[in-house]
Amino acid sequence: MDHKKRESLPLVNLIVPDRLQRRPSDSSPRIHRQESLSPDYEIAFAAVLEKEELNGIAVGLNGATTDGLVVTVKDKRKSLSHPNADYERESWPGKWDFLMACLGYAVGFGNVWRFPSLAYKNGGGAFLIPFFLCSFLAGIPVFFLEVAMGQFMSEGTLTVWRMIPLFKGIGYGTVVIVTLLNIYYIIILAWVFFYLFSSLTSELPWSTCGNYWNTAQCVVGRNTSQLEETHSPETQEAFTLSTDLSGTTTLLHLVGNVTLPMLPKVDAAAEFWRNRVLKLSSGIDTMGDVVWELALCLLLSWILCYFIIWKGTQSSSKVVYVTATAPYIMLFILFIRGVTLPGAINGIIYYVYPDFTRLADSKVWMDAGTQIFFSYAICTSTIVAMGSYNKFHHNCYRDCLILCTVNSFTSFFAGFVIFAVLGFMAHEQGVDVKDLALDGPGLTFIVYPKAIAQMPLAPLWSVLFFVMLVTLGIDSEFVGVEGFVTAISDIYPQLRRKNVREFFIACVCFVYFLIGLIMVTNGGMFVFQLFDNYSASGPTLLWFCFFECIAIGYAYGADKFYDDIELMIGYRINPWCKWCWKYISPVVCAGIFIFSLVTWAPMEYSDINYIFPAWSEGLGWMMALASMLCVPGYIIVKVLQGHGSLKQRLTHLLVPEFNDRHMRRRQETPGVATKL
Repeated sequence: MDHKKRESLPLVNLIVPDRLQRRPSDSSPRIHRQESLSPDYEIAFAAVLEKEELNGIAVGLNGATTDGLVVTVKDKRKSLSHPNADYERESWPGKWDFLMACLGYAVGFGNVWRFPSLAYKNGGGAFLIPFFLCSFLAGIPVFFLEVAMGQFMSEGTLTVWRMIPLFKGIGYGTVVIVTLLNIYYIIILAWVFFYLFSSLTSELPWSTCGNYWNTAQCVVGRNTSQLEETHSPETQEAFTLSTDLSGTTTLLHLVGNVTLPMLPKVDAAAEFWRNRVLKLSSGIDTMGDVVWELALCLLLSWILCYFIIWKGTQSSSKVVYVTATAPYIMLFILFIRGVTLPGAINGIIYYVYPDFTRLADSKVWMDAGTQIFFSYAICTSTIVAMGSYNKFHHNCYRDCLILCTVNSFTSFFAGFVIFAVLGFMAHEQGVDVKDLALDGPGLTFIVYPKAIAQMPLAPLWSVLFFVMLVTLGIDSEFVGVEGFVTAISDIYPQLRRKNVREFFIACVCFVYFLIGLIMVTNGGMFVFQLFDNYSASGPTLLWFCFFECIAIGYAYGADKFYDDIELMIGYRINPWCKWCWKYISPVVCAGIFIFSLVTWAPMEYSDINYIFPAWSEGLGWMMALASMLCVPGYIIVKVLQGHGSLKQRLTHLLVPEFNDRHMRRRQETPGVATKL
């Protein structure tokens, strides 16, 4: 908009609907005051002059609408009345429902297998220093930021960014992340169900080699074994072999010059995992058939997920008390059993013994930072959704401190449970603990089941372990789906109707199930690894964390958001979070993000030493960029669609959009000054 046009701007009628006025009035809206807009606000109402739609509301030349247009010039906030402004969002029925839901979602499989393995390979107890430091500098502040935004706006991740319209792309990007996360995360739950059902026998199927899926290289018990009988007696006396759980055979002792091909030994637990559960193919370019047993387990997982959330918070709030607390009961039982086993102390010492020299390795700090974001489940849109169901005056600050503390403690405690059993297995096999640990799924589905198989009453302990994993996985999944449903329902409010909501959730679960079938094929594990490494990877989460901090810290204003938080909880919190949003957290996120890109290596499935082809990594980067590009893409599109100079367009996109519901809350808040 040029200067001449700005001078000819008509007076804009600032209309305050009757229900928002502090003094009694007649029933019809009235002009509260009439004034010319300053240059900073003229661009925000360029649409008024051209009769365009401003946030879906047709505005006349005088700035009036059928429902009224409320403009707060002092705080640079605009509030638009719309048909859904009077909708009161459902909230958690109980006082502790939010706490339990977030605890169940954030505490998941990563706490059981990812944190212990990271601590093991990154200095043991010394890894706790960068882990808790990153939690204090970035994890806790950003977790609280997302919860507070959701509670303040009572909106999901797509509409919560009406606070800063310029950054609505963050909402779209995090919805892409949670969509991809929901598709592949539940595959782990399908594997867990398979193991759980397989444990309902008198003898665990991965404890023997006489099954149809076993090969001639199958071994049980100790890692050290003799050569197969197909070789000559002279050869058998020549050397012995040691085979680790990945199937690699190492020559230990050699007499004379003997040369012959090595036959790889594979543990029975590893063969059960690869040949029975996954029916693994040779690579991602050989997808094969659907493993029907896994497909049924996947279907069961989705059916459970659907019936937990189909009634909204009224149904899920009851389930979370079981799914959030049961894992701790199971962990405690397994811990007591683990520490009473011979050799358990060696595993625990190996887990916690600090190697401070590793702190000089920058990769240790990168692993700690990325694990925090995985563990706290931030930047996945779900934490915002959970916060949006809080009552406006709920003390979310207290809950966030509790949640983050319990989450970190759970990760640390799970390490004791895992490594106590690994110490026992190392003792039984006469090897070091370092020869047993595997990363990721291998730790949960090969190493730990093998250790359980060596215990008395092995099927009982196996059932307890996998029941614990079911409770860990199911709440993480259904809360993730709820986050997606909440975001879409805020855009299309008609989906909130009872029968419509149930049908919509059924469609979402069914579509997710169909897409997930590709990961229960013979080559499905490779697709799973692709999703796990790219769709919700460390760099992706760090990218969104950085922009969230910039949006609140600078575009909206950290001090202004502190005022909003005080409005909700009734007191002003410590300024530490504000400093983190503005200065510390963005630097931490940017630093780890850049380092992770610099040190990026070709993806590998270490369980069978498989290197992914270049084309598959290209698909992975497409998944990552599908979410990451939403942020700059949205900014570019909206700026190009705007009117006036670049400064005027940006000014318009930085003005918060509050509806009547948000305004009414400020009027009704007792004892707190309304900042309008």
